This record gives sequence, C-alpha cells and structure tokens, in this order.
Amino acid sequence: MSERYIRSTAVVTRAIAGETIVVPVRGGVGDLDGLFTFNALGTGIWEFLEAGRTCEEVTAWVVERYDVSPDQARSDVTGFLSELQRQGLVSIASVG
Repeated sequence: MSERYIRSTAVVTRAIAGETIVVPVRGGVGDLDGLFTFNALGTGIWEFLEAGRTCEEVTAWVVERYDVSPDQARSDVTGFLSELQRQGLVSIASVG
C-alpha cells in the first residue's frame, strides 16, 4: 500500500506576484491567521499534489526539475509534506 497526499478542499489558493498564497477556510471564512505562502518550488509541489501523489512521486518530480540529489530531495519533500499535513492543508489516503 502507498500513501497519497491529497490537497484539502477547504482552502483558497491564489497566485500573486510569483508566489502561491493558500488560505484555509474555516466556518465559511478565510482564516488569515493561517495564511501560507509558497515559493516557486512549493508552488510546483502544491500544483503537483492536485492529483494526489505519493512522497516518492513528489520526490522524483523535484529531482527531475532541480539540481538536487535524490536523498536531499526526499528529505526536503518529506519535511514539506509533513508540515502541509500538520497544518491541515493535505490529508493522507492509503491506496491499493
């Protein structure tokens, strides 16, 4: 079984001035205290997660696009995905 990271549907996402801003929506209102901004790499990962991806898929995506070793990419991606999950921006679904 593999775990897929699924983006929350309870967020509003906007691209502004080269960054992506993600605002959780709680009780029908944007929670501006929980505002998140992503740089170009974070934005790419966020967009890639739209289809639900495994950590391995995200790591491979990063390695293909950036000058980084697979081990470093895995470490960074794992940390980023863990933080997204901790903040409620993604959830994990077990697949097959």
